[in-house]
Amino acid sequence: MPLHAPDGTLLAYRCIGAGAPLVCVPGGPMLPADYLGDLGGLSDHAELVLVDPRGSGASGTPADPATYRCDRLVDDLETLRLHLGLDRVALLGHSAGANVVFRYAERYPDRVDRLVLVTPSTRAVGVEISDAARSEVARSRSAEPWYDAAAAALARVQSGAAGDGDWAAITPFSYGRWDAEVAAYDAAMEALRNAVAAQAFGADGAFEPPATRAALAALDVPVVVIAGSADVGNPVDAMSEVAGLFPRGELVVQEGAGHFPWVDDPASFRTLAVRALSR
Repeated sequence: MPLHAPDGTLLAYRCIGAGAPLVCVPGGPMLPADYLGDLGGLSDHAELVLVDPRGSGASGTPADPATYRCDRLVDDLETLRLHLGLDRVALLGHSAGANVVFRYAERYPDRVDRLVLVTPSTRAVGVEISDAARSEVARSRSAEPWYDAAAAALARVQSGAAGDGDWAAITPFSYGRWDAEVAAYDAAMEALRNAVAAQAFGADGAFEPPATRAALAALDVPVVVIAGSADVGNPVDAMSEVAGLFPRGELVVQEGAGHFPWVDDPASFRTLAVRALSR
């Protein structure tokens, strides 16, 4: 279903499922929402409003590429809330999409009903994640047949000496299971990426962590952070720190899951997400 941002850019979204609306902001950054699927069957418990950020999926390409910047995407999210006729909006943000959710909650706290943050990126809130913390999680996968090659590639990435193929080689660390099905899922997702938009997403001015953290400290709504115990990108300790930024924040951990927990174990993710929506 299309609508238009104040600058005229076409914004596309689609709704699946039944129940209270849950606006889902995809990560990437700047991936269309297709890779979210039905979030492990969460559409049986909520109406998922799946958003394609400007420049991705069925949404239009803006005249000004600077509008891909994270803080400027907040305007698109508010346009969608008004279009849906929601006084207060429940938001789910995955990965980089959580940064848009953080900044939306900072600007429009009275319009937020609740937040579900799935393996959220921490750029907008300034939570630092060390290479050592990521490597510790990676070592938990040492029994996997692909581990040696992936661990060597991760070491080169962390040292700044990544070569051709190293970023692809560490992809299995993003998932709690790595098989042909998951590899095909990941390849399909990567094919959807808008590299120009992704680069502009974090441009200068996109993030103001001190101001965002101060605003979130006053946000009196239920907030659940869903972490994956095997997520190398966003280890559990960092996710706990994110949950602690909110007065009513709660961390839940999906054991054995990576950065895409609904892919690794749909039933477990669905159970955690349904509980988050019922808080």
